[in-house]
Amino acid sequence: MQLQFEELIGSLLANNVGISNHFIPQELSNQLRKNILALIGENALAAAKIGNDGKLVEDQRIRNDKIFWLDKSHDNLHENDFLNLMGDFISHLNMTCYAGITKAEFHYSCFEKGNSYSKHLDQFRDNSSRKYSMISYLNEAWRAGDGGELKVYHEDCAQEIEPTCGKTVFFKSNKLEHEVLITNVRRLSIAGWLKG
Repeated sequence: MQLQFEELIGSLLANNVGISNHFIPQELSNQLRKNILALIGENALAAAKIGNDGKLVEDQRIRNDKIFWLDKSHDNLHENDFLNLMGDFISHLNMTCYAGITKAEFHYSCFEKGNSYSKHLDQFRDNSSRKYSMISYLNEAWRAGDGGELKVYHEDCAQEIEPTCGKTVFFKSNKLEHEVLITNVRRLSIAGWLKG
């Protein structure tokens, strides 16, 4: 996995957005997709909220996806494989870039047809613990026209990133505003933050 780790970090340093097209191994992507689809079938996902701590509010005009937090206490083999992979990446990031990451949090995210997430910054005004944002995509056969691209705003341009299976995107939480464009099909991912 070290090649994928270096690809993600190298492209972040070069372009302010790290992208690795095959960061999540195919078999793990398949199993994680099965997990989230099972959770959707069980109605286990909850409406995503915006804000921090006691100020969490649901505002579907801003975001209308549904989420389910990953946790090792679920004792799910594939979730734990994903969290272990992210733990290995954090160790590599701290060792090579002195990033000072001490914890991470991740959730499944499901955008149904017509859903989106308006332009925003991931770091809260009153809490700077989120250092890096990571999104890993679980879409089995995304095609042009399916929508749901991640649109990232740089100083002089906007970049649209296709949510293809196995791809992971990585950027500083306090630097780049971004949005999820309206999706025309169900869009599945795992989103999270590396914290310090």
